[in-house]
Amino acid sequence: MKDFDPSYGYSKEQLLCVPAPQEPDGFLEFWQRRYEAVLGKPLHEKVRNTGEVRDGFQIHEFSFISTNDITIKGWLLVPDGREIKRGFIVGHGYGGCDGPDTTLPFPDAAMLFLCFRGLGRSGHDKISSQSFWHVLHNIQDYQRYVIGGCVEDFWLSISLMLKLFPELSGHLGLMGISFSGGLAALALAVEQRIQSGHVNVPTFGNYQVRLQLPTKGSGFSVQRFHKRHPEVTNKTLAFHDAAIAAKYIRVPMHFACAKSDPIVAPPGQFAIYNATVSSKQLYWLSHGHAEYPEQEQEHQQLLAQLMQFFKHL
Repeated sequence: MKDFDPSYGYSKEQLLCVPAPQEPDGFLEFWQRRYEAVLGKPLHEKVRNTGEVRDGFQIHEFSFISTNDITIKGWLLVPDGREIKRGFIVGHGYGGCDGPDTTLPFPDAAMLFLCFRGLGRSGHDKISSQSFWHVLHNIQDYQRYVIGGCVEDFWLSISLMLKLFPELSGHLGLMGISFSGGLAALALAVEQRIQSGHVNVPTFGNYQVRLQLPTKGSGFSVQRFHKRHPEVTNKTLAFHDAAIAAKYIRVPMHFACAKSDPIVAPPGQFAIYNATVSSKQLYWLSHGHAEYPEQEQEHQQLLAQLMQFFKHL
């Protein structure tokens, strides 16, 4: 692939004008039907205390049975010796889910870090763990596309959190980065048990724009498949577009979107932000999916914003 400008020449003003694509008929009903179908699903959960305490959190391992009888695994952080006042469900990017992040600034929160189907600890013999192939799994059928299954993994992780800590009802946040940032927007379109959300360089926004801009990573894989099977991908991608979903989000949202990103094109990120009509806050990242001199400084500024944003959770 030839080098390209990961800002795509967009100014801030232009990024703030990127729209969502046209909504396909039945979009909201599609997601509502799936959401209602998983509510009340038996989880058959298992939770094990590893005995490890890190940065003030007890580290537990968990598993539950998601849709399609797929086992989802991950880690649960529980404050060690402190009262639990709120909870977070945290997704990961395609870059990895090697363990829980014990450095998030929420010492009074239980935090559940799931590995989505086919990835990390939730590896599956029929779903590739490589992002290049994972993102294409069942893309030929919009009702069985793997991304929809991953959204169900998110919903059922919320069910698990509330089953383990019913007292946290009304005090839950959802966070996602990159791959799971897009999943979070899709999940929140119909989810009613979350009070606030944060997404960081979210993908799956405005598939029509994403298919046209040069990119690396899983997006390039989708572009290659689309060139050979446009009649298939158009319908599937429209029903899994995070910008279309965003207009249905009703809870306060915090966004971290990048001005430059070679993996998740910024116009797609901002299409999600722009479509969100609920209360929202934006942090401008200089770059996404890249290392740069100001990265740590921006990371600390972002964490400070998130502390304030979720203060009343």
